[in-house]
Amino acid sequence: MSRPPFPPFDETTAAQKVQAAEDAWNTRDPEKVALAYTEDSVWRNRDQHVVGRAEIVKFLTSKWERELDYALRKELWGFRGNRIAVRFQYESHDASGQWFRSYGNELWEFSDDGLMRRREASINDLPINEQDRRIFGPRPEEERGKSFPLF
Repeated sequence: MSRPPFPPFDETTAAQKVQAAEDAWNTRDPEKVALAYTEDSVWRNRDQHVVGRAEIVKFLTSKWERELDYALRKELWGFRGNRIAVRFQYESHDASGQWFRSYGNELWEFSDDGLMRRREASINDLPINEQDRRIFGPRPEEERGKSFPLF
């Protein structure tokens, strides 16, 4: 199994990888998302450590059961060789209806076949009012490749 584009990345292929990840995560389909990672992929997500596709599926299933109406934006921050740095924001609400905007940075490392073998994510959550939301579902075509405001 492989997932183009392949490293080493240039600005175009790194941006394609970032958009593909955003698109996949916005499906909120753990099985589909997990296919972008190596069988033995290693994650650090906040204070959790996840190893392997089966754990990724379990982690994402639990995540999207808690983080309702999840909608994500990712932006390329930098790249070199087989590594990409990303900044992101997403919004979701909990079962009580409280909305959050989550800000984060990710470091990605890819195998030669284009699958992600390492993901390190640092994330902070900010409670927001529903009327302060600005991310509504997957990114529209006309917004692809554009930066989004930090706050």
